[in-house]
Amino acid sequence: MTLQMVLLIIIILAALVLFSIEFLPADVIALGLMMALILTGILPARTAFAGFGSDTSLMILGILILTAALVHTGIVQILSQKIIQSVGDDKKRLFWIITGSAGIISSFISNTAAAAFFTPMTIGLSRRLKINPSKMLMPMAFATILASSVTLVATSTNVVVSGQLTQYGLPPLGMFEMTAVGVPILIVGLLYMYFIGQHLIPIRETKSQDPQQEILSYLSEIKITPDSPWAGKSLQEIGLGKEYDLYALRILKETGIHVEPRSYTILHPGDRVLVEGNKTDLMTLREKNLVAFTGEFDPQSDISKTLSLAEVILLPGSPLIGRTLRGLNFRDRYGLQVLGINRKGETIRRRISLTRLQVGDQLLLQGNPETIRGLGKNISFRVISGELESLPETRKAPLALAIFGGVILLVSVNVLTLTVGVMLGALIAFITRCITPEEAYRQVNWGAWLLIACMLSLGRAMEVTGLATLLADQIVALIGVSHPLLLLSTFFFLSMLLTQPMSNQAAAVIVTPVAMQAAANLNLNPRAFAIMIAIGASNSFITPLEPACLMVYGPGNYRFFDFLKVGAMLTVLIFGVAILMVPWLWPL
Repeated sequence: MTLQMVLLIIIILAALVLFSIEFLPADVIALGLMMALILTGILPARTAFAGFGSDTSLMILGILILTAALVHTGIVQILSQKIIQSVGDDKKRLFWIITGSAGIISSFISNTAAAAFFTPMTIGLSRRLKINPSKMLMPMAFATILASSVTLVATSTNVVVSGQLTQYGLPPLGMFEMTAVGVPILIVGLLYMYFIGQHLIPIRETKSQDPQQEILSYLSEIKITPDSPWAGKSLQEIGLGKEYDLYALRILKETGIHVEPRSYTILHPGDRVLVEGNKTDLMTLREKNLVAFTGEFDPQSDISKTLSLAEVILLPGSPLIGRTLRGLNFRDRYGLQVLGINRKGETIRRRISLTRLQVGDQLLLQGNPETIRGLGKNISFRVISGELESLPETRKAPLALAIFGGVILLVSVNVLTLTVGVMLGALIAFITRCITPEEAYRQVNWGAWLLIACMLSLGRAMEVTGLATLLADQIVALIGVSHPLLLLSTFFFLSMLLTQPMSNQAAAVIVTPVAMQAAANLNLNPRAFAIMIAIGASNSFITPLEPACLMVYGPGNYRFFDFLKVGAMLTVLIFGVAILMVPWLWPL
């Protein structure tokens, strides 16, 4: 083993740890990984930066722009309205229409975008039919992930694997090459969720026992004003827990001293108190004008009691991720007051205005009804309470759909390569004003694009250092040359396990070079290994770390191990379908 191999292993392990603990955003970790490869001399800068101009990165950029055009012109919302009209009062039909539609849409746009649009609709329809939203949200999110293998553009992971195939002198994946295995996976997955999976989803007990009233615990920060009736009284005297059903987490004095709350702790004007409670109890404080909410505190503000409330989810790719409410100047920028925050079932023990926002955070907002309705059109949020968002301007929706369909057709019959096709489609979308460049650039998930472009350098590094060859030799030696199916299974589970702490694309980039080399060593079909890795890397069901799952985590009142409980058997079923069909469709 050479020094460069050792350095590369250290860099990969460090990246895995950082991906796991989520100390930094994934795209920042990927950028740091690429720079480490350059600074250690493993890759020259020109080779490391080549990923930004590669067919793979340009292909993904074009797909993101076309997807943004579909969303911007209201294609998904139009379909949502059609679904609402067809559901009626049939609960069984609701399951199949929601999951089936989410799966079909997610076959052509990212599962994150599909889940973002189906989440509020699923909640609204579930409450209307008196179904606990938790029974529908997880199946909907899983349906968007299950569709990842139906088409090449269903997920950028497929595009990354396709791009890596070309680096080994092999043809890229066809638009519908994976459909023969992707459709059975989608069908088997949905059948499992209907007959078994949804029955394993727990319903968290709430005080109301009313499935229409989903109660989540929000963190909120309140300030004791000089005229507050609480000033000068202890927590026991005001009955914070007994009367208002709120739990005090921490008290910040005006002097900057943190105080652990006790029943005898006296509240003084200027004290800021971190409290935890549900939406109804928090609003009791607002209605009685007992304290001031300080999510982004403005001492001159006088928020009217008649303003509307909204529960919203922070979406992936939002510029708010990693920022604080204070740093964003949230109240002035959006004209809304943050009353509370819920994060994946966790209790946050820090000031709400200084809490860095994360994907899937659920915010309780108050503000002008028109401003709240406008949140549905903002890429940073998805409204999940109240009425369904109004439809955007859909005049150019047929044109956007025709452009997307035309690209798919031209690529499918090999008139254009996927890279040329999607970039041409993006150009036509700009020219026809289906979406302006400014709007597209705001909606494109640049973090995901940067992550993929940077991670491509890792695949190249594993190849040039010989680490991929070394690992392939070790795996082959361990498993043996007479067990190709076992070898294929190993790479499925390796990519599936790696995709839990890190992104799907990053997992595919790490595993694919090793698999390609192992296939070459044994004179096996490398395409079968690439397909198996693409399926495994998109198999994110046993943890809620997939963005589509993060979006339903809070609204579904789930816990971390709920996904393991429901997703473990689903993962085994998908593996069973894949290990039967992949060697049959792409003979080893």
